[in-house]
Amino acid sequence: MDIGSDAPPLTPAGRRIVDAAEELFYERGITAAGVDLIAEHSGVTKRTLYNRFGSKDNLVAAYLAERDRRWRSAVRAAVDASDGAEEAVTAPFEALRSWTTTYTRGCAFLNALAELPDPRHPGHRVAAEQKRWLLGLFEELAAAAGCHGPATLATRLFVLHEGAVATAPLSLGTVAAAGDLARELVRAAVRG
Repeated sequence: MDIGSDAPPLTPAGRRIVDAAEELFYERGITAAGVDLIAEHSGVTKRTLYNRFGSKDNLVAAYLAERDRRWRSAVRAAVDASDGAEEAVTAPFEALRSWTTTYTRGCAFLNALAELPDPRHPGHRVAAEQKRWLLGLFEELAAAAGCHGPATLATRLFVLHEGAVATAPLSLGTVAAAGDLARELVRAAVRG
């Protein structure tokens, strides 16, 4: 099943299935939420679920791809709202600040990577690609801002971002602190 941008739009039943899967996978965990429960919560039969997605693995990938689409949209909106190239480098931290007010159980992609260690699993591939995309975005934005060592800065920002994501459920203020530190790193890299 192709879950990329070329995937056909979801039918209303397909949308209900993905919405139910997202709620259950995120709140209970991927392995804990079975297809019987997802079918029941989405108001469809198991047969409809399998006809649309083929397998639970493909449904997991579709759920993560949908979440990834929303996350990238939020990050792009934060980049677009930035006042200049330097501020744009830290826009993913601003997106994260908003994102974590709604999603309080940590990062769905990190959670998926922990539950799906096999790199051949379609859900693992979606989650890993989401992380690679963010790292690449940091590097692209750092280069556009004229930062010294954009690849090194991108790696540091990525690690900082992922640490903030992982610790956000602890309510320790790490998301805001990470954003502040990210701005310091970017200012230092601009000065070179």
